[in-house]
Amino acid sequence: MNYRKIDKDKYYRAGVYRHFTQDCKCSVSMTFRIDVTELVEWSRRNGTKFYINFLYVLSKVLNSREDYRMGYLWQTDELICYDEINPTQYIFHDDTETCTPVYSRYSPDYSAFYAGALADIESAKQSREYRLDAAAHPNWFDASFISWLSYDSLNIELPDGYLYFLPIINWGKYREENGRLLMPVTVRLNHAVADGFLVALVFRLLEKEMAELCR
Repeated sequence: MNYRKIDKDKYYRAGVYRHFTQDCKCSVSMTFRIDVTELVEWSRRNGTKFYINFLYVLSKVLNSREDYRMGYLWQTDELICYDEINPTQYIFHDDTETCTPVYSRYSPDYSAFYAGALADIESAKQSREYRLDAAAHPNWFDASFISWLSYDSLNIELPDGYLYFLPIINWGKYREENGRLLMPVTVRLNHAVADGFLVALVFRLLEKEMAELCR
């Protein structure tokens, strides 16, 4: 894990950062249904899992900008930017109705990421342990698939405490609308390091990277 420290006085969002870390601690959350028709078809043609393909695209998008890789060291009150962030995915067990957290590693190489994530999933299926280990995985972001329904909105609240800047991403089942497959995706970011533009940009970049993968 590598990161660089950000000079908070020279940070391009310095004024906003101060306001939303001192005066008004809050997050920005947005849900949008993205068109995944091509990615679903591409996954079927190639005999690959749509879930892992989307997880790869999501991880690539969130690694593409420093704004999505921000972190906070509460011990020293420092703003940092990670060189890379990785997805924490969750495997649901039908028999126990519990989830096992899976710390997968991001790789910009599609084949390497796919093989790694697939192996992680198969390994997690053999476990029933629900233990998050954030201390040992500080640069992992939350990526959770809500497989039971195609929802319209979702909101995640974080209680007062130390600042948390990594993205929290959820997505649900895709559904057909007017001949297209639309999937709800929810992006939550801390307002100190992101605004509506940066949250909305995640969806635009997801669409761009899905198109690139499916070319």
